[in-house]
Amino acid sequence: QVQLVESGGGLVQAGGSLRLSCAPSGRTFSNYAVGWFRQAPGKERELVAHISWSGGSTYYADSMKGRFTISKDNAKNTVYLQMNSLKPEDTAVYYCAARPYYRDYGSYEYDYWGQGTQVTVSS
Repeated sequence: QVQLVESGGGLVQAGGSLRLSCAPSGRTFSNYAVGWFRQAPGKERELVAHISWSGGSTYYADSMKGRFTISKDNAKNTVYLQMNSLKPEDTAVYYCAARPYYRDYGSYEYDYWGQGTQVTVSS
């Protein structure tokens, strides 16, 4: 079992930036692919970004391209989501999720989930 802990959420004005962090408890992230999701009130959860277990491949949802950057620091055992040019519509609970390297293919499905961190963007 992999427990994931997100941090870095908060309140920011439109146009501002936040960096979210996701770290596993008691495991190394080097063999895991990680995805960031978000869920706004009344909306379905959506994939924001994904990084492969090697860190060599990334995916972004269209609305996040050019504003968000996902990265993996194996030395710090942490995955980051840098969010710039934030908009009020980015307000949501952000979750990180992970899957082991041998399942890092095909559709974006994950085995482990964090509890989420709230991001609120004021206009």
